[in-house]
Amino acid sequence: MRVFLFGIASLIPSLALADIDLASRVDRVIVFPDGAIVTRVAQLDLQAGTSTLVLRGLPAAIDPGSFRVQGEGGSPFTIGAIDVRTVPADPAPVSDTDLESKLKQLRAERESLQGRISAVEGKKAVIERYAQASPEKLSNEAKPLEVAQWATAWNAIGEGLAQVNEDLRTLRARTADLEAQISALERARPQPLRPGAPKRDIAIPVDAPAPVTGKLQVSYRIAGAGWAALYDARLETGDSEVKPSLTLVRRAQVAQRTGEDWESVQLSVSTVRVNRGTAAPDLPPLQVSFLEPVMREAPARPSSAPVMPDEFSDLRRQERLAASKPGADQQATEQQAIVEASSFQATFHVLGRVTVPNNGSTKSFVLNERTVTPVLSVRASPVIDETAYLEASFTNDDESPILPGEVALHRDGAYVGRARLNLVATGDAVDLGFGADDKVKVTRVPLARRESEPSWIGQTRSDVREFKTTVRNLHKQPIRITVGERVPFSENAAIAVEVLREITPPTERQVQDRRGVMAWSSDYAPSEQKEIRFGYRLKWPAEREVIFAPKPVGPR
Repeated sequence: MRVFLFGIASLIPSLALADIDLASRVDRVIVFPDGAIVTRVAQLDLQAGTSTLVLRGLPAAIDPGSFRVQGEGGSPFTIGAIDVRTVPADPAPVSDTDLESKLKQLRAERESLQGRISAVEGKKAVIERYAQASPEKLSNEAKPLEVAQWATAWNAIGEGLAQVNEDLRTLRARTADLEAQISALERARPQPLRPGAPKRDIAIPVDAPAPVTGKLQVSYRIAGAGWAALYDARLETGDSEVKPSLTLVRRAQVAQRTGEDWESVQLSVSTVRVNRGTAAPDLPPLQVSFLEPVMREAPARPSSAPVMPDEFSDLRRQERLAASKPGADQQATEQQAIVEASSFQATFHVLGRVTVPNNGSTKSFVLNERTVTPVLSVRASPVIDETAYLEASFTNDDESPILPGEVALHRDGAYVGRARLNLVATGDAVDLGFGADDKVKVTRVPLARRESEPSWIGQTRSDVREFKTTVRNLHKQPIRITVGERVPFSENAAIAVEVLREITPPTERQVQDRRGVMAWSSDYAPSEQKEIRFGYRLKWPAEREVIFAPKPVGPR
């Protein structure tokens, strides 16, 4: 007979019932990017009557309002209101018998050496006093030594000082060695828990009309855990006969410092962020007004204008992933997780049982792997860098989104670097950069620059600039190449910007809604070369000076 009963956490004191310590173990964990839900399992063997089951010493990072209890057994029983108790942790004495014995032995030897050092230092002081005495005090009855005896006295004093100095050097060196050993052992001592570190005890009242044997499951939400997405992108560029392929490997890197070890647990990772708000924030009204000048005779604090929010910030995905070349031989494959996706979230279940220690160390698991046929292209921005870069694009048709994370980039088996991938929803396009393409040559040269000074007739200045970009495809197969250029823009009506009529017509006059950014995209046959002509004219009042300032944009 199976009975499922639920209890909700309560912070009120429980009734004075007989307490029974209940041993439990962590059985399942669902890790979110900013927390985890832990499920503990305990075996029940209850007598008829009322009792209180107590799970002791749980971490303080647990959310006390998140406890849920589910039970099953051969006979029905009732679970009452859960009582969450915060208690100080009593650190148990931690001792290493062998280590303490070694420390005691070393300390005793150090005390013995310190006594011997004191004795030798006393002997040295006597010899030094003897060396400083007058000759008449060195012999019996205070008579001076004969000249023939002086050499013997000097030798005796010198040999004595040399011997005691050597003894002191040896003893002090041994003492320093002992100090180092004692310090190392003291650092290696097991550290007790911090006194008073809080823990949580969970009291669960249970009423069983008859003896019952069964199982109890306790789940709770806990902080101090999370996971991050990692990716491997392995691009095979192919050739005129073989199509390109891109393998994207998705991994989860899990780490936790919750205060409890997860040993041999069923682990899952979920895309839900539990610590975010549950509703969109309210938008307060935004008022704009003129900045009224302030007339003052004396300096005062500067006034400030209202700050307009940047509602048109340029959001672009960072497009660099990597790929590694698969071998021709049969190779071992990494075990992949099972995905459970819905309209609003995805959960990946790691096969088998795993252990995640409570020390912040990371463990990586393969979630899934998929191979697609990408569209290859080349992009260059010669106004900044004449290098051409290879890109691959595909549509994310996976049932779960691609989460933000670091990606390792490989092209034709060669590692080309790391990059950051932003969120890509299902159905969105993914554009990935794969490093420099040396088989596409791009050169940009200025053709002309004409500046006009103001005259009596027209009080304006002008600046005309013209450029030519040459692009050549050295690949053995056709490829699409995109060249980007930019024309300055101004938000001041006194500065006029005009694109010259003689330019090569662009295929995009405003790339990704970026003002002044143009692009020329074209398919290039093997060994084909094309030229792109570009130019613009600026006009502005003669009494003013102009500056060129790049406007920052978001990551691609």
